[in-house]
Amino acid sequence: MIITVVGLNHKTAPVGIRERLAFDSEQLLQGLRELKDKFDGFEFVLLSTCNRTEIYCAAALSEGPIADRLANFFSDFHKIPLNDFKDFLYTYEGKDTVRHLLTVASGLDSMVLGETQITNQVKDSYRLACDVNSTGRILNRLFHYAFTTSKKVHTGTSISSGKVSVAGVAVRLATKLFEDISRAKVVVIGAGRTGRLLVQHLLQQDCKDITIINRSYERAVEKANSFGVKAQKWQQLEQLLLEADIAIASASTRQYLFRKEPFKKIMNRRKHGPLLIIDIAVPRNFEPAINEIENVHLYSIDDLSAVVQENIKARRKQSATGIDIVQKEAANFMDWFNARDIGRLIGQMQERFTQISRDELERFFVGKRRDASYRSAMEAMVKRIVNKMLHCVVKNINTVAKEHGPGEAAKLAGTIVQHAEEIVAETIEKNDNSE
Repeated sequence: MIITVVGLNHKTAPVGIRERLAFDSEQLLQGLRELKDKFDGFEFVLLSTCNRTEIYCAAALSEGPIADRLANFFSDFHKIPLNDFKDFLYTYEGKDTVRHLLTVASGLDSMVLGETQITNQVKDSYRLACDVNSTGRILNRLFHYAFTTSKKVHTGTSISSGKVSVAGVAVRLATKLFEDISRAKVVVIGAGRTGRLLVQHLLQQDCKDITIINRSYERAVEKANSFGVKAQKWQQLEQLLLEADIAIASASTRQYLFRKEPFKKIMNRRKHGPLLIIDIAVPRNFEPAINEIENVHLYSIDDLSAVVQENIKARRKQSATGIDIVQKEAANFMDWFNARDIGRLIGQMQERFTQISRDELERFFVGKRRDASYRSAMEAMVKRIVNKMLHCVVKNINTVAKEHGPGEAAKLAGTIVQHAEEIVAETIEKNDNSE
């Protein structure tokens, strides 16, 4: 088996590319089903967040390289020419894939170093893959390793202390750009996890006028009541933007909520001053060209870089400790991965050894010896000899595993099984020729 990941993230691709390859919840389900139908016998988990889209895959070695096939899947699913995004893709295999996932799930590869939201997003993606039965023994084990590693990183370091989320960074940017955010009228567009975090961080900055707006009014009301802020129906969004000082958007959508020309009309009706918009959604909620409108200051998720760099600098030592934990856990997983077939191989070895002994006994007990009185005693003796020899072989395999790693032990066991199968095959061929 080989484990592969193909994807792109905030380090390799701008938001304009990331949003074109993003999957919403409905598309994730559809994508997993299509992968399962298209690649029979493979294992898949599909991860899509505001900062990354990745396919994790486990497949038999006999399938050969599959990275190009997964890249083509992205192209076919989103109906985007491969040349538009192939240069932004990365591919990892084997232990590199394991390290990558463990790093991602621990928040060590995030735009906001140490964020915990990504762990929940990875868990959601894994649960969805389990629901459609697109995972299997390998990825099940790998993702559980990822969740355990994330917990070890966040409990073993202080990397997740403070405002370690995209939402927290967005609010921090707002405090830098708005003179007194506590007096600002703020509209939070979207009531998902990110929307909830936005409200939490805004309240920590003493914001007193916060309104949540969401397509599901009931969900907006539920979130608003839990924080003691206001909620409005989706149809009131334009009116809210007429009166707001700041809008922070994180709504899930496949198309822009606002484009430049219609938004001009909204701004022409405004009686307030400038409008600050921080759009951290991927795909984005506001067309980038809206920033060209007078009195509009639009920032996308990629514009958070200055604040993010402060975060990275402050957490560099904790990050190094976290990476050490990831390296150790990745090695532990690879030990299991490389050794997972040893038990099966030893079972095959026992079967082949037993078959060889039976074949030799059959060759001996022919003619006058066929019904010899000592046959049962000899069969028992040969069985004991085979078991003792097998015990010696297994002991040596265990020694190789301890001294050189489970991978080398699996290779040794596989070689012995192969040679035993050749002996069995030669015996069958001789018997066929003698008939």
